[in-house]
Amino acid sequence: MGLEGDQESGITRRGGGLSSWRYNSSLVQVILMGMVCFCTIGMIRAISGMGGGGQVDPTAANNANTALYATFSVAGVLSGGLYNVLGPRVMLPLACSSCLLFTGSFLYYNHFQSQVFLVVAGVVGGVGAGMLWAVQGAVMTSYPPPHRKGMYISLFWVIFSSGGVVGGLIPFFLNFHRRVDSVNDATYIGFMGFMAAGTLLSFAILPPGKVIRDDGSICTLTNHSKPSTEAIEILKLFKNWRMLLLAPAAWASNFFYAYEFNNVNAAQFNLRTRGLNNVSYWAAQMLGSIAIGYVFDLGFLTRKRRGFLGIGTVSLIGTTIWSAGLVNQLDYSFEDMPDPRLDFAESGFRFAGPYVLFFSYGLFDAVFQSMIYWVIGALADDSETLSRYVGFYKGLQSAGAAVAWQLDTRKVPMLTQLIVNWALTTVSYPLLTILVALAVRDESVEGEELETYKGSNLISNGDTGFADDDVIKETN
Repeated sequence: MGLEGDQESGITRRGGGLSSWRYNSSLVQVILMGMVCFCTIGMIRAISGMGGGGQVDPTAANNANTALYATFSVAGVLSGGLYNVLGPRVMLPLACSSCLLFTGSFLYYNHFQSQVFLVVAGVVGGVGAGMLWAVQGAVMTSYPPPHRKGMYISLFWVIFSSGGVVGGLIPFFLNFHRRVDSVNDATYIGFMGFMAAGTLLSFAILPPGKVIRDDGSICTLTNHSKPSTEAIEILKLFKNWRMLLLAPAAWASNFFYAYEFNNVNAAQFNLRTRGLNNVSYWAAQMLGSIAIGYVFDLGFLTRKRRGFLGIGTVSLIGTTIWSAGLVNQLDYSFEDMPDPRLDFAESGFRFAGPYVLFFSYGLFDAVFQSMIYWVIGALADDSETLSRYVGFYKGLQSAGAAVAWQLDTRKVPMLTQLIVNWALTTVSYPLLTILVALAVRDESVEGEELETYKGSNLISNGDTGFADDDVIKETN
């Protein structure tokens, strides 16, 4: 069986001083994972970011998203264990294919106005999303060296968010001169082209046993886990105090999408401006992820202090942005919608304030989720444990999103939605601080990789190729 966790595991080491640009290096694999998500989830997020999936009435998209996230909430938890059984090369192509189906259902809806296919595609997409994010989470948290996880997380987030930027440009240009509020067929077809490319690229992701960090350490053993073992380990997560402290942050981390996309972007702006806002939202994520990644990797601080500083920084950013959101929200409601909607070229200074706010929401999304990924990555260092942790996180995250989309469908007052989002994110900060204080160990940068494991079994080998079975050992 593979590594069980950071307390009882060994670490396997090949020769150090390797190039960072090898195909089997952690850096290249994180970049490839970012490109896969650029082409798939990045485009899905661009569709959602238009508000209502690019449709006039957001009800159909809300129901599809509810089906997706409700299924995702279950698939996300299970997929962490499934990753340890099947590995990335089975799960990732299947997951990417589900994105094609989900986007195709909106193209179908453009012609037949039937929600049945949308909802069914949402269910399939939820299963695929669970698998994709389980692989992504394992790659992003376990492949990097421990003292560079902040940088690797921000690198992934920049590449991934650039998918939203490119995806936002598609509806912006294709619908620039249209004055209707639903996108044309070419928009969805353009998204599907990127998703097909991402599906092909997913075959390039290596399993963790074949990924060697620059210092020569192998991410984990190559042996797959047993389904029965994973079922037991997944059940244990629900009484794991670390995961319970993480739960509010997980629930909050996608809860705000329904409010931001439907009740800020779609409610205040016309179609072509929503496309421009989409570009800005994901561009802001790129800036936010770089900034917070730098904070979490400050070399002169211990790992625990970096965690405290990062959480404090995110809390300050979040409080400022939600305060500005409250001021903006007081100007309109479901009963008093903005009319006419804002246009970037025609609305003058009235456009500036809401635009900057929506940009800021994108920045906050990046720093908030990067914070959570850093905390998860600091709890362990092997892909088996971290894939389960990330699966638990994505499952709760998706359950929260499913609830949020239905709250919006049922026209819960916009002001109430904003306050709930603000409260959920605010509650997360002290709980994550406690988690870092109790569960994250302080280690020197030089010895961090070695001291993360108790009873380490280091094997020196000058060969710089892939991990071979004869140099892979398990220690207990």
